[in-house]
Formats: sequence, structure tokens, C-alpha cells
Amino acid sequence: MCFAAAAASAFRPRASSLEPWLDRLNTEWGHGCRNGAELWRRLRAAGFAGSLRVVTEWATRRRRDNATARPGRCPAPRALAWLLTLARDRLTRAEVVIGATAEQAVPPLVVAREAVDAFHGLIRGRVATQLETWLETAVSSPVSGFARGGVADRDAVSAAIALTWSNGQTEGHIHA
Repeated sequence: MCFAAAAASAFRPRASSLEPWLDRLNTEWGHGCRNGAELWRRLRAAGFAGSLRVVTEWATRRRRDNATARPGRCPAPRALAWLLTLARDRLTRAEVVIGATAEQAVPPLVVAREAVDAFHGLIRGRVATQLETWLETAVSSPVSGFARGGVADRDAVSAAIALTWSNGQTEGHIHA
């Protein structure tokens, strides 16, 4: 065998010895057996010829995935608001899972997140012409308090979206 063929075969992914046994492992896991050594003994009694280490590593990965997949406790309202208003491409896997779990448990959070995302789009795109449509929609959404503030000060919000002016420099000197 030439060197190139040997190198290619060395890096080729091999099938796991657990592949034919995954259904059985998942069944045992579903019935509450979480101990890698006990899972290995059960598989071995059924004819599995693989090592204990392969099964215990599978069980460890499975436990780790389960721990990441479900949050331990409900996050604080502020933390949840922070998770739902961030750009989802910047969240960790655990944060995405927490946000998705909250949205699944409380469907109005999806409507609130979509309204906030739309408002962010208006600001980032400087599209003041769509503010009126957004306000009409948002007044009847879970972010209605925020939207009513925008209705009350419509001209200022529209100017803040459309104009590049900022009073940040002034605010820094007045309140310093």
C-alpha cells in the first residue's frame, strides 16, 4: 500500500462499535439505567463484544447532553429578557436551549421577541417610515407598555430612528 493510501485510511472515520447497539442503549437509558458499567454489562449479556470504556464514554456524553439540554431553574425575568433580545447567533448552546424552553412554555414570549426584533430592525435599518405600522402592531402585543411610550412620543422616536444626531456627548457632560 502506498503512503497516500495509508494516510487516507488512517484518517477515515470508522464506524463505532456501538452503532448496532444504539437502539438498545437508548431503550435502557429511557428505562432509567444511567450507569455506564451497568449498561455495558447488559449489552455484553446480549452479545456486545466492545469495551467498557466505549459504553461509559457514551453514557458520559449522554449525561452531559441532557444536563445542557434542560435548564436547572427558571431564569430571572431580566436574564430571560436579555436572552430573548440578543442576536441569537451570539448565544451559547445552553442559552439557546433556555430561550427555546421559555418560548415553548410561554407562547406570548415569541410574539414579544418578534416585536422587539422588528423594532431593532427599524433602528438598525433607519426605517422611520415603518414606525407607524410597528406601533399599531406592538400596542396589542406583550410589549404594549413600551409601544405606548413610543406612541406618546412618536415624533421623537421617528427622529431618533431617521436622524444620525445623538445627544450622548451632551448627556455625558450634564450627568457626569
